Amino acid sequence: MSTPTIRAVSLPDAGTVPALGLGTWYMGERPDRRPTELAALRTGIENGLTLIDTAEMYGDGAAEELVSEAIAGQRDSIYLVSKVVPSHATRRGTVEACQASLRRLGTDYLDMYLLHWRGRVPLAETVAGFEELVQAGLIRSWGVSNFDTDDLDQLASVPGGARAQTDQVLYNLARRGPEYDLLPRCRQAGIPLMAYSPVDHGRLLEHPTVRDMAGAKEVTPAQLALAWVLRLPEVFAIVKASTPARVAENRAAIEISFSTNELKQLDQIFPPPSSKEPLEML
Repeated sequence: MSTPTIRAVSLPDAGTVPALGLGTWYMGERPDRRPTELAALRTGIENGLTLIDTAEMYGDGAAEELVSEAIAGQRDSIYLVSKVVPSHATRRGTVEACQASLRRLGTDYLDMYLLHWRGRVPLAETVAGFEELVQAGLIRSWGVSNFDTDDLDQLASVPGGARAQTDQVLYNLARRGPEYDLLPRCRQAGIPLMAYSPVDHGRLLEHPTVRDMAGAKEVTPAQLALAWVLRLPEVFAIVKASTPARVAENRAAIEISFSTNELKQLDQIFPPPSSKEPLEML
């Protein structure tokens, strides 16, 4: 049986990535939850959510080990992303961290490797490590996470820095700061934004406006919040779901659209930024 496909987002290197994927933060850390978490990841894959985002930091590698078990036997159909912490992001450290992630993930390559956030290591060193990994075939592409516009400007100024494929940032209805300058800058450069925590760690699920509009549209609050992030063609999103039922709920969000009036109503309650705002992180 073929795997269902979902809308794809274009990358600067002419590749594509699924518009919606599976996050793994806090997963793999509790043995009693492992069967359900494995079932959730496998359900996502079966329903076209073949983008999986993880990181060496998540559970000190436990999330990567969980992903390894979930994708066993179907690696070629998965778009796999992991991240290096800034303290490991020297040229040599980046290579060694990636090799350790690959061992935990049980694979010989990553589709994309990200710098988790900006640290003290010069960006030129990290980029050199990324490029070494590309040349060795251990990663197919690389990007960054939690980079603001000035960080991206500095990245572009170092050798090879213009080859970044995405910037993974906190973006949702309640945290629209990237719309002021980061999203336009990425759009101009042809770099899609990768949104994490699209339901704001569950906070949006209890917001009266979100709940009311979701009820009127006969969708769940989580689906509405996620669909709002996915309304932009240059944005793709990752969302954690620890149960098969929640994965199925999230998968349906990609089919939801908004009327002009609905978007205006959401803008009134969650106004877009009118000036530069510091990039938020979780």
